[in-house]
Amino acid sequence: MRKQGHRSRAVVAVLTAALLGTAGCDAVGGDSAGPTAAGKTRPSPTPTPAWDNSPASMAAVGDSITRGFDACGVLKDCPDVSWATGSSTQVDSLAVRLLGKAKAAERSWNYAVSGSRMADLSTQMAQAAARTPGLVTVMVGANDACRNSTAAMTSVADFRAGFEDALSVLRKQAPKAQVYVASVPNLKRLWSEGRTNPLGRQVWKLGVCPSMLADAEALDAAATERRATVQERVEDYNAVLKEVCAKDERCRYDGGAVYGYRFGTEQLSHWDWFHPSVNGQARLAEIAYRKVTAVS
Repeated sequence: MRKQGHRSRAVVAVLTAALLGTAGCDAVGGDSAGPTAAGKTRPSPTPTPAWDNSPASMAAVGDSITRGFDACGVLKDCPDVSWATGSSTQVDSLAVRLLGKAKAAERSWNYAVSGSRMADLSTQMAQAAARTPGLVTVMVGANDACRNSTAAMTSVADFRAGFEDALSVLRKQAPKAQVYVASVPNLKRLWSEGRTNPLGRQVWKLGVCPSMLADAEALDAAATERRATVQERVEDYNAVLKEVCAKDERCRYDGGAVYGYRFGTEQLSHWDWFHPSVNGQARLAEIAYRKVTAVS
């Protein structure tokens, strides 16, 4: 009997130790940095890099909007009033807000080219990447939708491929650069704001964004369908910008802020009623600064 009791107590002791061992594992948790078999602590996962609200340098890529085209002169670039890198106090550009006026003059570069479409972005991005900037701003897509006809607009697939390639080019040379991506502006609102202005309508007849702005006074079914087609394409472009950017941990899309901004005639160039005026450039700078410096 004594031997049997001794054996029973031994079995209980073994079972108790096993249960305590199991409880110990559960207490640590499957995802915690508990001790390994060798008694060493497992390293914690590498945290996702935080967005830097104060980059030390900046480069801009894109189209005529970023070049300040028609903002302070007829049919010419006016980079001094660019929302991204301009030096004008009337605009207070993103570069000036982030870097200060003196550093912005030395540490910001504008590689945007008037007339550019998404297919041109990779070349500009290579130029920007060579500077290894802390931040790259992207605003492109209006010219992909502003074609002679809706059939000539850049396809969504090609737009996506172009943006993915441009980001790939940047990552090869400047893997740590942050990217701010502005949404494509609302072209239908542009038509709505300018169509009642006689001068604006006359200028548009010279070939300004004909896919949307041709026959500005026409309200028949064909014209309405044409404008709706352009608008849908712009929205598809913005969806691409959002989706592709979301796959890059150092990319930040504006959430549709530029597209959703309810601009009026004061924000439009009074030379072509299409590009942003100096006032419009200032509004774009405000949006960009708010998005770039927002706490994620």
